[in-house]
Amino acid sequence: MQYPTRKTHLSVNINKIALLRNSRGNNIPDVLKAALDIVRFGADGITVHPRPDERHIKYSDVYLLKEHLNVELNIEGNPKEPKFFKLIEEVKPNQLTLVPDEKQQLTSDHGWDTITHKTYLRDVVKHFQSLGIRVSIFVDPELKMIEAAKETGTNRIELYTEKYARLYEIEKEKIIIPYKQSAELAYQLGIEVNAGHDLNLRNLKYLKQNIPFLAEVSIGHALIADALYYGLENTVMMYKRLLE
Repeated sequence: MQYPTRKTHLSVNINKIALLRNSRGNNIPDVLKAALDIVRFGADGITVHPRPDERHIKYSDVYLLKEHLNVELNIEGNPKEPKFFKLIEEVKPNQLTLVPDEKQQLTSDHGWDTITHKTYLRDVVKHFQSLGIRVSIFVDPELKMIEAAKETGTNRIELYTEKYARLYEIEKEKIIIPYKQSAELAYQLGIEVNAGHDLNLRNLKYLKQNIPFLAEVSIGHALIADALYYGLENTVMMYKRLLE
């Protein structure tokens, strides 16, 4: 089957900018200004993942971003957290990415078991879609999880790319296979495909080449780290070029 090529949007996760700010207890760097500058430098959207302890992005940041951004706002998190659920209802972001994180989890490290949690996810997806929000479910690259995700009614899935990134340098031809197969199955089922976690300047282009219909990538940690060396504006442009 021939798959189409589409423009892949770059959504920049600004959690690490907020983490740096919080380490000193002031407003340096200014998270809102950084987000607006990132958009000015060419990003298609901004991603945030507020945690229950607000150790990086604060809930107040999310309201400010919604008020001032003129591009897509993607909010990630676990809807089982009541405070997060209420935030999404009030902010109504362009996209909600459902992530099965636990309260004290350092970073996202697995996708949803869409088989076990199918009924719950179906209800959550339907609720937030009724508010005009596009919903994406964070999943591992397993065909059975993609098939079950279809039954939830989700608009998109986001492929968890940590394993791809970790093994890219030693066996990229092998590790890309489950991601490519999962993406192609999602496409055939009418689900759009996002990707995220540990994508960087080395491995991003190969992922795009193998999934040409990729809708969006969410990149934060590597992009902010690269900005220390290349500058924020130049770094955003470098990532954008890899997606062309």
